[in-house]
Amino acid sequence: MKAPILCWIRRDLRLADNQMLSAAAGTGRPVIPVFLLDPEAQALGAAPKWRLGQGLAVFADGLQALGSRLILRRGPAVEGLRALIDETGADTVWWHRLYDGASVARDRAVKSALTEAGIDARSFPGHVLFEPWKVETGSGGPYRVYSPFWRAVRGRPVGASLRAPATLVPPAAWPGSDDLADWRLGAAMNRGAGVVAKYARVGAAAAQARLDEFLHGAVTDYARLRDFPGAAATSGLSENLTYGEISPRQIWNAGLAALEVGAGGAETFLKELAWREFAYHLIYHFPAIERDNWRPEWDAFPWRGDNADAEAWRRGRTGEPLVDAAMRELLVTGTMHNRARMIAASYLTKHLLTHWRVGLDWFADCLIDWDPASNAMGWQWVAGSGPDAAPYFRVFNPATQAEKFDKSGAYRRNFLHEGQSDPPEAACDFLAAAPRLWGLSRGDEYPARRIELAEGRARALAAYQAGKGGGV
Repeated sequence: MKAPILCWIRRDLRLADNQMLSAAAGTGRPVIPVFLLDPEAQALGAAPKWRLGQGLAVFADGLQALGSRLILRRGPAVEGLRALIDETGADTVWWHRLYDGASVARDRAVKSALTEAGIDARSFPGHVLFEPWKVETGSGGPYRVYSPFWRAVRGRPVGASLRAPATLVPPAAWPGSDDLADWRLGAAMNRGAGVVAKYARVGAAAAQARLDEFLHGAVTDYARLRDFPGAAATSGLSENLTYGEISPRQIWNAGLAALEVGAGGAETFLKELAWREFAYHLIYHFPAIERDNWRPEWDAFPWRGDNADAEAWRRGRTGEPLVDAAMRELLVTGTMHNRARMIAASYLTKHLLTHWRVGLDWFADCLIDWDPASNAMGWQWVAGSGPDAAPYFRVFNPATQAEKFDKSGAYRRNFLHEGQSDPPEAACDFLAAAPRLWGLSRGDEYPARRIELAEGRARALAAYQAGKGGGV
């Protein structure tokens, strides 16, 4: 029997349009899929790590249906792969590329070590539509502004999506594997895991169903309704994209097909997918964006570090109903509507003058659709310190935003239990998911405002004006 191929699984928990698995199946050689719980995976926040475990379980079932299995190992990537090479006689290791700084550094070290040992180490595309080094401005170099980036990629071919392999040849003997349950990937979620599980849609089949439902329904009014958090107007696919349960190419091709038959919101939907793409291109070319101000002149801006106001924000107890509803949606569902994300982020960084990294870290702990590129660019965009950013003097007013985008109050009522004799399920789920040490109960009174909105806006603008002397 020919030497097996080790297929290192990361954020590509799908069989369809999996370029690595399709290529491996095409060789006719034995294929050993392996997931490594390495330091990068261990560093994930509570909700992303729990959701990763859910995705791995479903993906393992899909492999089993093909006569294959998912091998689980714990430890640094180089050591784990070397051990499997020794145990199986594999002379080939393949993986799909990732683009954030930590992943790029790890993958380069792995490739160097394996190549030096005579192993065929190869990476495949698939987590983004276009490789970041292949999209350049006319003068060379990456795009730094979204609008010209969109014009540059909108007509580029992405290729046809690939069918799932019909079978994967097993090795003569399978190497040993950890038990997924022993990893306890959801331990940090505590009692919140059971709540979020009600709202998550895990696996490739769920992702495809989501896409089909959206393109046969909500896409028609997507451009008009996507900013209304109380409307079922978005696809929800960010959760599945994060773990590669569906590829961006599958979504892009389906969105183009909808556009060609005249689906009203299809182009706006494709633009949102390209916004994710833009974020990944930026983090690849400028990895410091994940923790540092994109615009260094903002380093002197007087944002506060963590503080009592930020803690009230995390707990959904700021006294601003739309902000609090958004923060409770995050804890209940592991996601947050995009318009609500902008409002909650603006409130923290501007009304509460708190550094965007405080919010970024909380989202990284609580989002089941967390990814490093979108999280970093989103926070810096709202804060004013990032690429293509909203100007700092654009301060989202939660009250006027609520009047415009949640006029009926449906979204706020869905997540705020205070003042309701019979609150809806999601509002009660917040009480079930919140840490016990917060001491929340059905009898809570709604909190007073941390700061009056006009006062918060004036304070933010004064800080901005004072900071302009430092280049802000």
